Amino acid sequence: MSNVLQSAEQRCDAIDAPCSAIEIILSPRVADLGGFSVRRLLPTAKRKMVGPWIFFDEMGPADFPAGGGINVRPHPHIGIATVTYLFDGEILHRDSVGSLQPIRPGDINLMVAGRGITHSERERPESTATERRLHGLQLWLALPEEHEETEPAFHHYPSDDIPAIDVGDVPVRVMIGSAYGVTSPVLQFSETLYLEAILKPGQTLALPDAPERAVYVAKGALSAHGSELPTHSMTVFAPEPGVSITATEDTRIALIGGEPLGRRFIEWNFVSSRKERIDQAREDWRAGRFAKVVGDEVEYIPY
Repeated sequence: MSNVLQSAEQRCDAIDAPCSAIEIILSPRVADLGGFSVRRLLPTAKRKMVGPWIFFDEMGPADFPAGGGINVRPHPHIGIATVTYLFDGEILHRDSVGSLQPIRPGDINLMVAGRGITHSERERPESTATERRLHGLQLWLALPEEHEETEPAFHHYPSDDIPAIDVGDVPVRVMIGSAYGVTSPVLQFSETLYLEAILKPGQTLALPDAPERAVYVAKGALSAHGSELPTHSMTVFAPEPGVSITATEDTRIALIGGEPLGRRFIEWNFVSSRKERIDQAREDWRAGRFAKVVGDEVEYIPY
């Protein structure tokens, strides 16, 4: 699917109604990875970032037979922190700082690449032996310039540690940052917001304020300020107060946002405020100078 971008001005002209709360609605680029679809919302030509968020993928849902599944060989990152969040299934995370962690639904997994990390994403034999479903979100946070070269690290937050509250009758999980009077324990490097909410038809949720924010519809559909927001759309909202969304069917959303960090260069798995730093990372990977994944030292993804 091509990336569909609709400006707020075009949409206002079409419906003859005020919609200054909406800046842009994005539709995903979809890649079929052989029985496994990935929908990419960020970055796009018209919108590179939302707050510190520079990359947003939805993986699946995909149903795997016994013997098949996810098998992502070791690959590198710099200048970011990755955030993995699953709705269904399990991924086995390994990295070059020695982490070995099954990632399960509801957990928040923050991998700080900093000056450089290598990791792989596979599945345990116990998982591949059975039929199963995999569905989740993978996001990247750009790091502030003063943290771009920080030491690599991995932080795992079990589902039970993530604050869950009811806003009205809408269940919300505050996964990163502060909203609705609660604060997530997940490490932040800059002002960051990441929420999940599940709405029934007709329910309305007032969005928390943030310098930049966007809502992704993982399931269902919404209406907001005169516009329809379909499944798999990402809507970037203006920073004005009083913005709300209403579900038109059973709906699951992810909200991302925070303080913008300024321009970032992105090439393959590398992100930096300096183009020359990406050039260096590319040559370091080609020359084998990145640390190897502990327990997964043989295979790797070439540049």
